[in-house]
Amino acid sequence: MKKGIIMSETKKLYYEDVYQKEFTAIVQECKKLEKGYGIILDQTAFYPEGGGQPCDIGTLNDISVYDVQEEGNRIVHYTDTPVEAGTEVSGKIDWERRFDLMQQHSGEHIVSGLVHEAYGYDNVGFHMSSDVITVDFSGVLDEKQLKEIEDETNKKIWENTAVEIFYPPKEELEKLSYRSKKELTGQVRLVRFPGSDLCACCGTHVTHTGEIGAVKILTVENFREGVRVTMICGKRVMDYLSIVNEQNHQISVKLSAKTEETAAAVERLQDENFRLKGRLLHMINELSETEAQRYEDAGSVLIFHEGLEADQVRKMADAVMQKCAGCCAVFSRNEDGSYKYAMGELNGDLRQFTKNMNAALNGRGGGKPFFVQGSVKASEEEIRQFFQQ
Repeated sequence: MKKGIIMSETKKLYYEDVYQKEFTAIVQECKKLEKGYGIILDQTAFYPEGGGQPCDIGTLNDISVYDVQEEGNRIVHYTDTPVEAGTEVSGKIDWERRFDLMQQHSGEHIVSGLVHEAYGYDNVGFHMSSDVITVDFSGVLDEKQLKEIEDETNKKIWENTAVEIFYPPKEELEKLSYRSKKELTGQVRLVRFPGSDLCACCGTHVTHTGEIGAVKILTVENFREGVRVTMICGKRVMDYLSIVNEQNHQISVKLSAKTEETAAAVERLQDENFRLKGRLLHMINELSETEAQRYEDAGSVLIFHEGLEADQVRKMADAVMQKCAGCCAVFSRNEDGSYKYAMGELNGDLRQFTKNMNAALNGRGGGKPFFVQGSVKASEEEIRQFFQQ
């Protein structure tokens, strides 16, 4: 709680008309805080942070409101500029943000309600960010089950039924079965999505399910005793589909495939890549064997080859050291100009030599006494000079 702010009741316009974007109010108190000011109004359309839903932001007389919190029975608007008590102000909420949060919150209710109905799992964690909704369920769900939940959710959305919000008396409340049923003090606000969910909730919601637009479940992962699900609703779904469609279009252009056939085109590309890797491996094996025969009984040798992967460098060094009767060191240049290396000697001990080389050539690496791998940040000339010492 911010110090110095006297608590008294604020009229909550967002409960009377969730679509009210602008309003006028009287400043009852403006208190200087450690950072900025806390402004209390006699009434407000700004929804304060609560129930897993972020607060509204907007302006009071063109002064930016960057945070809104409910403290006791008053709502505090945080600004960087003071407004004198008794002043009439014009408030304006960021409607695009508010409606987005309404879509997200309402969509989450239907998903959570359907999960609870189908599997008996509770929503045990809920967070709305600017990108996705995160929901933690108390039991395990797989992708197939969540796809069924997603399909059923969208059916409920497109039925465009009216959302019911009511405050039942205590006697009636005790008889009702609803999510988040726990010991609550004062008047309990219930939100019903007919055929989907009934839950105690203080957040802002659409008045008809059709306004949610659509719901898309993005990911699911095991979390504690259940799963963590990320999802999006409303305009976020359209934005997501636009991004995915654009990416798919770019892939289709690069692969010369129709947009509806990119998956098959990628699969063909993967098959071709697998075949090419097989051919390349065969060629590297032949090259390694050729080098081994070339340096048979040659003693210690230093070899440079372009375009080898670390595993290929290792294979070549291993093949040559079997026959060269000395130490074999193989180097291959990386894209950044450094060199990867592998070095081995049958029954040898390269630990001290490798330590000296890494120190002299700004390298790193290690391995077994008779075989080491790593990289150095040095030129070919510098590497050759070191080995000539």
